[in-house]
Amino acid sequence: MSKRGRDLSDDEQQLWRRVVERVKPRKRAAKSAIVARKPDNTEPPRKPIVKAAAAPVRSTPTPTRAPAPPPANRGNEKRVRRGKIEIGGTLDLHGHTQETARATLGRFLRAAYKRGDRTVIVVTGVGRAGPGVLRQRLPEWLADGDLRAIVSGFAQAHRAHGGAGAYYVFLKKNAE
Repeated sequence: MSKRGRDLSDDEQQLWRRVVERVKPRKRAAKSAIVARKPDNTEPPRKPIVKAAAAPVRSTPTPTRAPAPPPANRGNEKRVRRGKIEIGGTLDLHGHTQETARATLGRFLRAAYKRGDRTVIVVTGVGRAGPGVLRQRLPEWLADGDLRAIVSGFAQAHRAHGGAGAYYVFLKKNAE
């Protein structure tokens, strides 16, 4: 019986069963709580799907790890937020592919290093559905050999500077 105090008609129950059959559960859901009357034109029960046994797991040698990304630098992050450290430049990677973003990031950081900038902001964006690809790849790119030589660390930017979609990148002191 519904909240309004009436039972569903046969057509409504049949429609409801069709809707329920097509819905994919989010997690393991309990069986439907609706007790349905059997319609006159019942379909034969479907055969259960038998899944093949999983292949045995083979141990493979551990691949060589990528170099560790530069450390997250909370101290400098706080100094930037308070205005104690000046931001030398900003790079926005929105609209870039991984390849063009990596190349643009390298050029930008090398130019900032040559200018003597110590802190820059790199905006990657947060991603449309889940974590963004550029956001996930940025620590890997900063850990690569050519950029690792000039990057001393990074930290997620403050909300005023882009928040979760931006990073402060701290550059080493220029030896020149």
